[in-house]
Amino acid sequence: MGKIIAFANQKGGVGKTTSAVNVAASLGILGKRTLLVDLDPQGNTTSGVGVQKKGLKSTVKDLLVHDDEMPLDELVKSTVVKTKYANLSVIPATISLAGAEFDLFSSEDREFCLKNALETLKDDFDYMIIDCPPSLGMLTINGLCAADGVIVPMQCEFYALEGLSQLMITISRIKSAYNPDLSVTGILITMFNGRLVLSNQVLNELKKHYYDKLFATAISRGVRLSEAPSFGMPVYYHDKHSKGSSEYLEVAEELIQRI
Repeated sequence: MGKIIAFANQKGGVGKTTSAVNVAASLGILGKRTLLVDLDPQGNTTSGVGVQKKGLKSTVKDLLVHDDEMPLDELVKSTVVKTKYANLSVIPATISLAGAEFDLFSSEDREFCLKNALETLKDDFDYMIIDCPPSLGMLTINGLCAADGVIVPMQCEFYALEGLSQLMITISRIKSAYNPDLSVTGILITMFNGRLVLSNQVLNELKKHYYDKLFATAISRGVRLSEAPSFGMPVYYHDKHSKGSSEYLEVAEELIQRI
């Protein structure tokens, strides 16, 4: 049975999509059958693994707003796109997903639409990585209700600490109301610069309160890591000798140990 991990943070620009793409690709490199689920209307995860949005027959929106014309399991399988990268597939998203937020409010079991869809694939993949949007709306709630665990990517900044507290409260509420198996798998530090005093201060604060949740490896800022999405590539395939490539492989190895 595949494990489902949501990457979530209501604050944008924290490296959430970059981390989801590169951890998923790294799991594939390590031999794990991996599915990326793009739950962000921006669709950056989709383009980040080289999938063209034009001409897609179905996307994650069709799974959330299912019209019953096709059995759900058939629809889900038809939506999965194999990428050119090892052991990596994706359920893509386009800007049309933005409208699903409103459609979900009138749906029965609206919190569990994604969970119901992914249940049909649990035997086909070892890991499913959900890239949630940078908000706490119905799309993110669907991601958290479907997940076994949450990875929180965050920068070492003061405002990120405030946002982390709010997110932990949200995760706790969803755990109580909808998903009793949900837990925080880990906190992943991104865009880290050890030369900055503030970065080290925030990291030390995180260690005080969340030591057992912090991943041992922090993701550094890097040119290759920043360039890779413009080529539609995870960083390993853009430059496997780069620091970002080795760091994300280390995070993936630790993730396998954690869940």
